[in-house]
Amino acid sequence: MSEENTAHHADAEHDHKHCLCCEAHEALNRMFQCWGGSEQVKQHFRQSRIEFLKGVRSLLDQRIERLGRTEQKGTRIVVE
Repeated sequence: MSEENTAHHADAEHDHKHCLCCEAHEALNRMFQCWGGSEQVKQHFRQSRIEFLKGVRSLLDQRIERLGRTEQKGTRIVVE
């Protein structure tokens, strides 16, 4: 397990063997070691990770906005 992975999960009860993120991280590390990915390849994956997180942030922002809307209560009265 990498030092970065350990620092990411400070919780002592975290089960790295059953964590999808940890498993994906380890699998990608093994793939890069076997294939010898160039710096350009690594940069593409770094950028895709950033874009993925931006997408998650957008989904959360939309959900927060929907939940934050309050229905108007009462009746509108037209004043002459």
